Amino acid sequence: MTLVIIGLLGGLITGISPCILPVLPVIFLTGGAQSARRIDLGNGLAVSGPRVGGPAGTRAAGTSTTGTSATAVATPATPPIQVSRWRPYLVIAGLVTSFTLVTLVGSLLLGALGLPQGVIRWAGTTVLVLLGIALIVPRFERILERPFQRLGGQAKARRGGGFGVGLALGAVFVPCAGPVLAAIIVAGSTGQVGVGTVLLTVSFGIGVAVPLLFFALAGRRVAERIKAFRTRERALRVAAGVAMIALAVGLAFDVPARLQRLIPDYTAALQRDLTDNEDAQAALSLGGLINDENKDLDKCTNGAADLESCGTAPSIKGIDTWFNTPDGAALDLEELRGQVVLVDFWAYSCINCQRSIPHVVAWDQAYRDAGLTVIGVHSPEYAFEKDEGNVRAGAANFGIEYPVALDNNLSTWTNYRNRYWPAEYLIDAEGVVRHIQFGEGGYSTTEALIRELLTQANPGVDLPAPTDTEDVTPDLGSTTRETFLGYSKDVNYSGEQPYSAGEGSFTFPEPQPNDSFALDGDWTIESQYVTPTDADASIRLAFHATTVRMVLGGGGTVWVSLDGGAERRIDVDGTPQSYALADGLDGGDHTVTVRVGGGVEAYSFTFG
Repeated sequence: MTLVIIGLLGGLITGISPCILPVLPVIFLTGGAQSARRIDLGNGLAVSGPRVGGPAGTRAAGTSTTGTSATAVATPATPPIQVSRWRPYLVIAGLVTSFTLVTLVGSLLLGALGLPQGVIRWAGTTVLVLLGIALIVPRFERILERPFQRLGGQAKARRGGGFGVGLALGAVFVPCAGPVLAAIIVAGSTGQVGVGTVLLTVSFGIGVAVPLLFFALAGRRVAERIKAFRTRERALRVAAGVAMIALAVGLAFDVPARLQRLIPDYTAALQRDLTDNEDAQAALSLGGLINDENKDLDKCTNGAADLESCGTAPSIKGIDTWFNTPDGAALDLEELRGQVVLVDFWAYSCINCQRSIPHVVAWDQAYRDAGLTVIGVHSPEYAFEKDEGNVRAGAANFGIEYPVALDNNLSTWTNYRNRYWPAEYLIDAEGVVRHIQFGEGGYSTTEALIRELLTQANPGVDLPAPTDTEDVTPDLGSTTRETFLGYSKDVNYSGEQPYSAGEGSFTFPEPQPNDSFALDGDWTIESQYVTPTDADASIRLAFHATTVRMVLGGGGTVWVSLDGGAERRIDVDGTPQSYALADGLDGGDHTVTVRVGGGVEAYSFTFG
């Protein structure tokens, strides 16, 4: 019940948020105004002259009154309005149905079929265009309806058209991200779709549907009451078709996302108030994420200075490949009882992990002979981080010799209900989680607790001196946030041109805001990276940090200029990895311009 209430309230808040604005014209016209339709009575003809059942002294057409005769003349009637009462409900039902299915199983289905993740959205956009054309061109509408008429006649075909509009809208509908929607997406993309996830998703969809249905019914009432709508049905259909096509074109050029950036999200505080409490967080985790293995992890406090008891460690499962183990054999936590175990979640191109891994490597080297087993669970953030060769190369660069598990489907990540890169789970010799550290820092505390657990497991153990790896964790807010260049994750783009999938021409803005990036020249924008389509394409980054690095892949050359100085050449060779652009800076505001050669893929900027 808690999940249902949170889902409904989260959906209601989303249903009145700015991200709903682009679909409202289509909902108003196709789901609302079009549900008030003219129909002909009988054969669609009215009779001029005396009316049957008219006032006294009149008779039916073709008879005479007081020696005069009236001849019946057939003229077109002005048909009354008849409301298609189900159309608003069908449009909204279609939207909720497709949104729910796409969110829960769309990513998994496309992955199983080997199809791009954007194919459902493009299919929905195409359907919107076809339906829009059908509203404008009646002959094309009859062609589209023909297959459905065989199933149940024109009336059912028209009702199916309303549901089809909703299905197309649900496929392209991208509501504002919030804690509720995030919990649904994580569960769906990782395959953890249980009863709780379905309840949360359906209730969220219903919550979103309520404001939209209200808007559709308002559109119908307007059409019934305003004469201009009653007498211009043809114009209304054309307007609905134009609205559909405009929405499809806007989606193709990412106009709704730009609109959302321009309009402040006046519902953000409501979303925070709904979910910023322990009960709500626990309920959201129930969306397919909490199970008997991980239910006690909440008993651990992030970065606690003392040992805690947080239940038996969840199993390591769903691993594609193991390496740095004998013959690539899998490790089982139950078989490691008697050992102290540190499970480290990492990704090789993650800047936060790059700063924490030297500490983990040092602990492995210092305490392996004393009874510590380190397991690196590599959970990818990028698609290229799923490649075993890339992970092996990254591990070798960091000097990792402890066992590494490739968690490409995020199965173990989900089983630990993890949300951070890096994250450490310290497990005692009895298999109980005793300490959790999310993110960077806390190294001296974690090492002290490792030493304490090793002593508990073997009171006579001879421990070496504590390691002295430097902690280079930057202070919170002391650097620009990690900057992603793919269209699926960009957050601080400052150019004037739309930033969306496909090819485009860009120019640097003047001036460029702090903590932002912009493009110049011709580029192809992919989901996770950008690549130039001409020889003079550049990226300019305004940032503050002491170190700036860039994740690059492919093959080619880039030229780097800091604060307008001389260019420095960097050769990029195949495997995506992090390259240093500038180091030893003062932490103040700087600008770096990167001229990118052909064949190079640029993924992100990271800072230290």
